[in-house]
Amino acid sequence: MADVGFEGLRLRQVADAVGIDHSTLHHHVATKRDLVAAVAEYATRQFWSTMPGDADPVARLHGHLAALRVMFTERSELFTVTAELDLRARRDPNVRALMDHFETGWRDSLRDLLERGARSGAWSPEVDVDATAELVIGVVKGVRLAPATAGVVFDQLEVLLAATPTH
Repeated sequence: MADVGFEGLRLRQVADAVGIDHSTLHHHVATKRDLVAAVAEYATRQFWSTMPGDADPVARLHGHLAALRVMFTERSELFTVTAELDLRARRDPNVRALMDHFETGWRDSLRDLLERGARSGAWSPEVDVDATAELVIGVVKGVRLAPATAGVVFDQLEVLLAATPTH
């Protein structure tokens, strides 16, 4: 999917690429929709371990963004695949349902991190937890289009969250 996009994805090509017979692939993945669901699960699962669990909120956010930076460098195809899935989800309710399902854990983890940070005073008191969770997701998804900017963009996001109010 990273190479040919959703529209160019063919089960026979996938079977050839992984070195198995087309019928063997069909035994495990009956349709293109099933293949897309498996790809969506695999791609999104790769991000589940990027949220550190044993640190204060600022360190957790920093660790999460640092892990994503590494992934942008070492596994950029994951971001290409998730971008393809997100674009397809705008037109295909089945793909949208899959992506919504797989993003729920990320969104919940971000909200938890942001709520803990708000309670501890780690963020500006003006930080709205729900809106900021969506902001982080939007920033990460946006950086997929310009991955070389991930470092500076994520650094700025951390600065903005930790900023004290100016008024």
